[in-house]
Amino acid sequence: QVQVVESGGGLVQAGGSLRLSCTASGLTFDAYHMGWFRQAPGKEREGVSCISHKGEATYYIDSVKGRFTISRDNAKNTLYLQMNTLKPEDTAMYYCAASPMYKRWWTMVGREYNYWGQGTQVTVSS
Repeated sequence: QVQVVESGGGLVQAGGSLRLSCTASGLTFDAYHMGWFRQAPGKEREGVSCISHKGEATYYIDSVKGRFTISRDNAKNTLYLQMNTLKPEDTAMYYCAASPMYKRWWTMVGREYNYWGQGTQVTVSS
């Protein structure tokens, strides 16, 4: 059974940092591209960043470029999202998801991802 579990969320002041982690089990981790998505109250879910299955390619949406860094450790079956210079508009539930390696690594379309975690809440106060 596949399990995807996020951690590392919390409450932080604007300008602060958080590091999200996502651990996946029950799948061959390095056979999956991985992505981070977020959903704020009253808004649609949006893709934030993704990384190819070997970690050699990454993508970010414009609003987080230069502030967020996605990385993965395939030996530990773990995905990370380092978030710096956080803004109140970054407040959302953050989700980790896995997409099979035969799909486009840069996709941020939710339906391309097979497995999802339950999310971790990030709240940035002004």
